Amino acid sequence: MDQAENLRNIIKKENAVPKHVSRVMTVTSGKGGVGKSSVSVNLAIALAKRGKKVVVLDADFGLANIEIMLGIHPKYTLADLMFNGKTLSDVITAGEGDIGFISGGSGIREMTELSQAELSNLTARLRKLDSVADIIIIDTGAGISGNVMEFIMSSSEVFLVATPEPTSITDAYALLKTLGRRPDFIKERSSIKLIANKVVDTNDGLELYSKLSGVSEKFLDIPLQYTGAVPFDANISRSVMKQVPVMISYPSSPSAIAIEKIAESLMGDMNVDPTRVDRGFAAIFKEAFTRAKVRG
Repeated sequence: MDQAENLRNIIKKENAVPKHVSRVMTVTSGKGGVGKSSVSVNLAIALAKRGKKVVVLDADFGLANIEIMLGIHPKYTLADLMFNGKTLSDVITAGEGDIGFISGGSGIREMTELSQAELSNLTARLRKLDSVADIIIIDTGAGISGNVMEFIMSSSEVFLVATPEPTSITDAYALLKTLGRRPDFIKERSSIKLIANKVVDTNDGLELYSKLSGVSEKFLDIPLQYTGAVPFDANISRSVMKQVPVMISYPSSPSAIAIEKIAESLMGDMNVDPTRVDRGFAAIFKEAFTRAKVRG
């Protein structure tokens, strides 16, 4: 039995489906500086405005991009839930726009050293999040590090943020190429959606999608979907300086309006994909770290 088949058997055996599961959106990028975390936070706020209970997990472990953008300092992090006996309610911090926020903190390396019983116990506690949140947005680190790829591999709805810059396109393609080379990647189970960020206009976003989807489908056999585009907007930088998301600080700005449109489009398919609906955050989290343990 090869490693990939062994992993699939472990995941199939260990994952249990709760009665209610959250829709999980994993937001990632091939490189830093493309506005990935800004998209995550502002999209969360736009979805919360539409009556959804949204929680953002900062999975860029050891860094603090999301909490800086929100201007908050969480008392506890996901590491405290893992290792220090804190409850899920302890580690969820209230953020702007009625969203919840979980800081990843540190301790990711120790996660791969948990026994299967310890991981199962942690996953059972995380299922409570599935019961209270409609949408969970996982903001990964940038690039193709092991932690990033484990979350992407385990997620059934991935949002790839890229800009029209050649380096961003190249790095986004490198991420997709790395994904396609993984023997345990099941492309039929994953929906990868492009968000074109910092574009000049709508045509700029569509051109970016055409370039990236063309090479991805031709050379990697990985299809991409187009979610929408967010224009370059100086208000984004101003909002970061204020530590107040652009959806709150400049709600009428071009970027905020574009994110509203993306959120509205996502509301239209809230319960379309049964494989996505049936998984939820706890199953994705457990699968990500089961993969890490199997891969060594």
